[in-house]
Amino acid sequence: MPRTILHWFRRDLRLTDNTALHHAAKAAEQVIPVHVLSDWKSSHGWTGPNRQQFLCGNLESLARNLETLGSRLIIRCGRADAEIERLIHETQAGAVYFNRDYDPFGRAMEKKIAAVCARLGIECRSFDDSVMHAPETVLTGSGQPYRVYTPYSKNWLGLEKAAPLPRVTSLGSKADEKVTSLPLPTLAHWNLPAPAAQILPGGERAARERMKRFIDSGILKGYTANRNTPAGQTTSLLSQDLRYGLIGIRELYARCAQVETASTYIKELAWREFYFAILWFYPNVFDEEFAPDWRGLPWPGTDADFQRWATGTTGFPIVDAGMRQLLQTGLMHNRLRMITAMFLTKDLHCDWRMGEAFFMQQLVDGENASNNGGWQWSAGTGADAAPYFRIQNPWLQSARFDPAGTYIKQWVPELQDVPAPLLHEPPKPGLPLAKGYPLPMVDHHTERDRCLAIFAKHKAERG
Repeated sequence: MPRTILHWFRRDLRLTDNTALHHAAKAAEQVIPVHVLSDWKSSHGWTGPNRQQFLCGNLESLARNLETLGSRLIIRCGRADAEIERLIHETQAGAVYFNRDYDPFGRAMEKKIAAVCARLGIECRSFDDSVMHAPETVLTGSGQPYRVYTPYSKNWLGLEKAAPLPRVTSLGSKADEKVTSLPLPTLAHWNLPAPAAQILPGGERAARERMKRFIDSGILKGYTANRNTPAGQTTSLLSQDLRYGLIGIRELYARCAQVETASTYIKELAWREFYFAILWFYPNVFDEEFAPDWRGLPWPGTDADFQRWATGTTGFPIVDAGMRQLLQTGLMHNRLRMITAMFLTKDLHCDWRMGEAFFMQQLVDGENASNNGGWQWSAGTGADAAPYFRIQNPWLQSARFDPAGTYIKQWVPELQDVPAPLLHEPPKPGLPLAKGYPLPMVDHHTERDRCLAIFAKHKAERG
């Protein structure tokens, strides 16, 4: 057994139900926790101030929790393989433990770290932690990956579920003071401004309180009936906590499974892992449409159209409410993610990749696999996607899911005094719903027909 193990914290920023940390603590006399910060500056294609601020809070909480165990979090910055190699030499570690990632970038770095360990003659162990079932363990009868959710979920639901692991209570002695650490990061580390959004409190304790509220207060019991209602808390609000591993998926599953009416929510956990599996087996989805038939499809939307959407000034109240919730909180209700994504791709004809990137830059819970899967689903190009001819009418979506206009009026205050029925239908030509609120930027029925024509033409040309 190695005397000293490095535990590389990534998207598992907790002490409870943490697979790699649990095994490291059992195997070694001393576990040295390390987190390696990215070294990009000022801007990044897939993140922004909201998520980085949340990460800072998570690391601060993790560092405090480690201190209560007599340990300390070592912060380094740069390429993870180079920094971990330095730490191996500094600490004389005999092993590196970490929990696996499922996107191609994380996987590539894991291979580099495994190569470092092999070259130095030390142990390298990786564990499945952020999913109930690793992608390569949920396959068709012929051993192939699933491309459709329903058969995947039936398999996933039928598999035996691992029990949650206990909280780690000791990591041995802390790293020698000669082992240097950078200070905990702030947004200044990435040269980022303070977020405009009001960010949820980070850390394991705050996440566990959110989990307790969801399960114990009746929100989970009412989830099947209420989950598509955007006003109030009708969903778990745990997506950012799963994204950073502030709660363990095994503990969440085990606690939800004790509630009779939890099956719909548990199927959402399966959707999350379905998208992980799609990304695992088909990493090209970041760059191109999952469905080969739609590769090369033209997207004639303009940058000006995109900016109206991105600023919540489309003149469609339900769309603008969703976008403003995102801008003000870094979060958006899942039904609104579908409505806003389909509006951008089907009504404004903008490339889904533009929306995918914007969401990743804004969302506190930005998750590569789920975000890509959701955008391609809405665009009609993805795995098990909505057919291209199924185009949501934002006016009907609004009337169905926010009939009293509660959600709309919360996020679009200009419409506070507008009677609810008027929020769910186009206003009379030239007459805005309220002073200062724009007229609808497009006619939905016209753009729906245009979208169908674009898809049909592309399909015919491909034969």
